[in-house]
Amino acid sequence: MPDVIRLLRDLVAIDSVNPTLVPDAGGEAFIADRVADELRRAGLDVSVQEAAPGRPNVIGVLEGRKEGKTLMLCGHLDTVGVLGMAAPFDPVQRDGRLYGRGAQDMKGGLAAMIDAAAGIARDGSLAAGRLIVAAVADEEALSIGAEALVQQWRADAAVVGEPTGLEIAIGHKGFVWLEVVTEGVAAHGSRPAEGRDAIAHVGRVLGELEGLERRLRSRPGHPLMGQGSLHASFVSGGREWSTYPDRCSLRYERRTLPGEDGPGALAEVEAILDHLRAADSGFRATARLDFERPPYETPPGHPLPALVEECLGRPARRSAMSYWTDAGILGPGGIPCVVFGPGGAGLHSTEEYVLIEEVLACRDTFTRLTRRFCEGTFIRGS
Repeated sequence: MPDVIRLLRDLVAIDSVNPTLVPDAGGEAFIADRVADELRRAGLDVSVQEAAPGRPNVIGVLEGRKEGKTLMLCGHLDTVGVLGMAAPFDPVQRDGRLYGRGAQDMKGGLAAMIDAAAGIARDGSLAAGRLIVAAVADEEALSIGAEALVQQWRADAAVVGEPTGLEIAIGHKGFVWLEVVTEGVAAHGSRPAEGRDAIAHVGRVLGELEGLERRLRSRPGHPLMGQGSLHASFVSGGREWSTYPDRCSLRYERRTLPGEDGPGALAEVEAILDHLRAADSGFRATARLDFERPPYETPPGHPLPALVEECLGRPARRSAMSYWTDAGILGPGGIPCVVFGPGGAGLHSTEEYVLIEEVLACRDTFTRLTRRFCEGTFIRGS
C-alpha cells in the first residue's frame, strides 16, 4: 500500500468533526497531533498555531538550500458532522475508492500534500526556495484557521487542495448569511382581530426571495461560476398551538459572484421589506447581515494554473468551484491561489469517498509543482 494511502486511512480514522457545527465534536486537536508528527518525521520544521483555544493549525516548513520562491500547500483538518453514517471513521477501500468521513473533503488532498513534502525531504530537499504545508482548522465553519494563518505566514503562491476532480479551479463563489426577523402581535388563537401572525409575514418574505432567486438564475452570470443563488436555511418562530406568533426569524444564504458582497445582498432584502411595508402598513420586519466570505479569482495571467497543468502531465480543465474555500482568505491576504485536489463523491453526505488514483496523481503533481515553482524552473506566464 502506498504511504500516502496508509496516511489517508489514518487521517480518516480520526474524528475531526468541527465543534462549531456539532457541539462537543472531536475537533482538530487529535488530527493536528497526527499531522505534526508526520511532518516532523519527514524532516520539516513544524510549528503549531492556536487559531482559538483547542483549535490548532499545523505548519510544516521545508527550506531549500538557497533562496527561491515560497509555495504553500494548504488543506483543512476539520470535517462536517456524521449524522446518518454507519461507520464514518472506519476507512474502507473498495473498487479504487476510499470511503469515510473526510476522505474527499479534504483528507485525500491533505495526505497528498504531506506525502509530497515527505518525498521531497527524503530525496535531499529543495535546491532552492521554501515549501510550506499548512493544515488549518475550521474551514467547514468560519475559517478561523486560515484567518490566523495569513496573519503570520506569507508565500508567493498557494494551492488549496480541496476536491476538484483534478480540474484546476481559478475561482469560486462567495457566500453571505442574512437574517430577517418579522414582528407580529401575540394574541389568543380565537381572536384574529387582536393578533398578527409573524410566521405568515415570513411567508411573504420567502415568496419575494423566491422571486429574487429566479431573477438571479436568469442573469447571464459569470463565465466560470455561473449565476448567484440563495436558499432558506432556518425558520423559527411561534409559542404554542393557540397563540398568534409575535416573532419569527428567517435565516438564509446568498451565494455571491465577483462584484457582489454582503452589503449588496443586504440591500436586496431591504428592498423586499420596503415593498412589503408599502403593501401593508402593519408589516414589521428588520434584516441584518450575519456573516460573509468573498468570492475569489486567481489573478489573470498568473503562471500557477498553467504550471499545475504541466506538473499534472495531462490537459486539465480550468473551472470555478460553486463551494467556498480558504483561497478566499489566502488570496485577499496576498497569496495568489488555485484550488486543485482529488475527486470522488459524497461531499457532506452519508456516503463519502475519494478516488485513490487521483490522490496518487495529486501527490505526484504537488511534488513536481513544488520543485519547479520553488526552484524557479518555469517561464513566468507560461
